[in-house]
Amino acid sequence: MYINNYFNTTVWSEQKPEFVKSLNKASNKYIKEARNREKKRIKEWGDFGTSYHSTPLTQDNDFLDFRNYIGQKSWEYLDHQGYDMSLYNTMFSELWVQEFAKKGGGHHSAHIHWNQHVSGFYFLKCSDKTSMPVFHEPRTGARATKLKMKPDLKGVWPGSELIHFKPTPGTLIIFPGFLEHEYSVDFGIEPFRFIHWNITAIPKEMAKDV
Repeated sequence: MYINNYFNTTVWSEQKPEFVKSLNKASNKYIKEARNREKKRIKEWGDFGTSYHSTPLTQDNDFLDFRNYIGQKSWEYLDHQGYDMSLYNTMFSELWVQEFAKKGGGHHSAHIHWNQHVSGFYFLKCSDKTSMPVFHEPRTGARATKLKMKPDLKGVWPGSELIHFKPTPGTLIIFPGFLEHEYSVDFGIEPFRFIHWNITAIPKEMAKDV
């Protein structure tokens, strides 16, 4: 019997630690501003469960080298899947940094980013004690007909419904915009900070008009 795997979901990952130090430094002011925006609420309720979300980073030259790198990698990611990228221009629709609450409880519920073709994470502060990204089975038909998995299975199997990564500082992950993802609850034991981005491929005829 031949085993053929079709309609796979491609996720790229690599270790790219050379950006960590400079991007942490560049991100500090954005996290400080995000904390200041939540100052009143934190004073009243505390910061448990909060995700401190920066304003857009796309125009900040401190992130230029990183932006060029992940922009090129995101283009290569689409090209590798067979798409005719000579017909498209890729552009950042979103680029931001987040840090979870010091008191713990930071998380993100499962979601996708609408009308995006590539999404990605870059981890600046994390450990085996912090939150982690979790990816969901993207095929609605498969989700609707899932069978019960064997209780003693370990690792990733074709029937797996959830996949998680345990990142370290410098971990870079690139995945399709349609892939549902979430962040597990952080316990506030150690700092957790990451950059998130989305890229859209625009037909060159449309981009030319813009």
